[in-house]
Amino acid sequence: MKQRILKVHPKDNVLVALTDLSKGEVLSYAGLDYLLQDNVAAKHKFNTEAMKSGDELIMYGVLVGKAQADIPPGSLLTTSNIKHAATGFETNEAHLSWNKPDIQGWKDRTFNGFHRNDGQVGTANYWLVIPMVFCENRNLEVIQEALLNNLGYGRNETYQQQAKELISLYEQGKSLDEILNAQLIYTEQKEKANRLFPNVDGIKFLTHTGGCGGTRQDSQTLCGLLAGYITHPNVAGATILSLGCQNAQVSILQEEIEQRVPNFDKPLYILDQQTIGKESELLSQAIKQTFAGLMQANKNVRQAAPLSKLCIGLECGGSDGFSGISANPAIGYTSDLLVALGGSVILAEFPELCGVEQNLSDRCVERADASRFSELMTTYSSRATAAGSGFDMNPSPGNIKDGLITDAIKSAGAAKKGGTSPVVAVLDYPEKVTKPGLNLLCTPGNDVESTTAEVGSGANVVLFTTGLGTPTGNPIAPVVKIASNTRLFNKMRDIIDLDTGSIIDGEESIEAAGARILEYVIEVASGNVEVSALRHRQDDFIPWKRGVSL
Repeated sequence: MKQRILKVHPKDNVLVALTDLSKGEVLSYAGLDYLLQDNVAAKHKFNTEAMKSGDELIMYGVLVGKAQADIPPGSLLTTSNIKHAATGFETNEAHLSWNKPDIQGWKDRTFNGFHRNDGQVGTANYWLVIPMVFCENRNLEVIQEALLNNLGYGRNETYQQQAKELISLYEQGKSLDEILNAQLIYTEQKEKANRLFPNVDGIKFLTHTGGCGGTRQDSQTLCGLLAGYITHPNVAGATILSLGCQNAQVSILQEEIEQRVPNFDKPLYILDQQTIGKESELLSQAIKQTFAGLMQANKNVRQAAPLSKLCIGLECGGSDGFSGISANPAIGYTSDLLVALGGSVILAEFPELCGVEQNLSDRCVERADASRFSELMTTYSSRATAAGSGFDMNPSPGNIKDGLITDAIKSAGAAKKGGTSPVVAVLDYPEKVTKPGLNLLCTPGNDVESTTAEVGSGANVVLFTTGLGTPTGNPIAPVVKIASNTRLFNKMRDIIDLDTGSIIDGEESIEAAGARILEYVIEVASGNVEVSALRHRQDDFIPWKRGVSL
């Protein structure tokens, strides 16, 4: 018989509904019976003992909320009767022991990647065109229009064809209902065979709204992020367009590149519009130099590399009440496997680590990193509070609707993505990962800002868990979408790559799912599998301005 409820941690005084439960039902778990006071939808929770106002709610073994009123046992827990609460944390002694997973079957495995002269290995091979300031965005659009279709990187023309079909129906005098009910053609585009440069996965245009205005620190940070993309192992080279007078000067970008890769030797073409003069001349030079760069990039070919050359970003978005018990711990096991193999992983989204700081602090190898983590978390939280918000306001309406009623519940489940290995480094945005192992990176909880940051810090694959569905992708790194529940996977299979609902259904262990995900990562990293976000050209890129973003 399928399990209907789950206690995540022995210390918990809350049970999770794995399926819809009805008021008046008596449910048994671990020899105890619970009479439900309310209907409890799947993904939501009910308390196992009577609670008075102010009593603590424990889930994942940590404080995740407090009662706002007296709550009889078996009651549905909502934002009306529970409020956010989390424990404080201190920089204690390190607790670094962990049960390394068995990697015997993995240690000789490889993936086929693009080897760079600095020792990094990419999972893809892209050319970048980047503006130093938003004033150059329109020029990027002109270059994009000139090159993409002609070189075989054009978009799927299905929707243009559908628009033409509608125009034809209108010209034939069809009624409004006939047009709304028309069956339009959808055709998958097959483009790779038509590429002039078959070893180049694409030309990516990183338009943004920064580079001038704001603070000088914003421009410095932007240059650091852009340097992270230019020096990224998935990038063969770049064309840079500068207006000339902006805060984000080319010299700052060059300094940031030098910090990350001292002997940087990729092709890099820099054009300054105010120096060149005519816009037509700027664009002609940019197109010519980008074409020359593509000729050089096309010389790169995939070769075998050890799994230690993988750097995986861990991300979640559109989370639900199952995320913390299926998809997140599954990629947490994937993370542990990769760390044991000598690879790197990045756990970010600092607003979604609220309440589990002590555990992560205790796992820091160096006490200086534990102190830095404490400082970054405290500063971030204080800035949010000063702006009239706070970490407690992090859960979105979708999160709350699907069972994540406090930030601490959401955070405790989100932190499962980081597995159980020691923390080797704590990084501030947009610093680069330089150590193998689990790295903490300060970013917002916002899906795109955080994914953009993780890739800028070196992630050459991103594992993205979701319970509600999100199309988020990245211009240069494959973003693998992983559903927390099978219903979502079946409903949105065009944007979701993998399903971990088998854990909820009791058909697969967390460890088995984590191993299956690593197998998939190897195929993606080798270019054998195209993830949904890449297929849909979901090239989301949003730099984080160091204001309050939850």
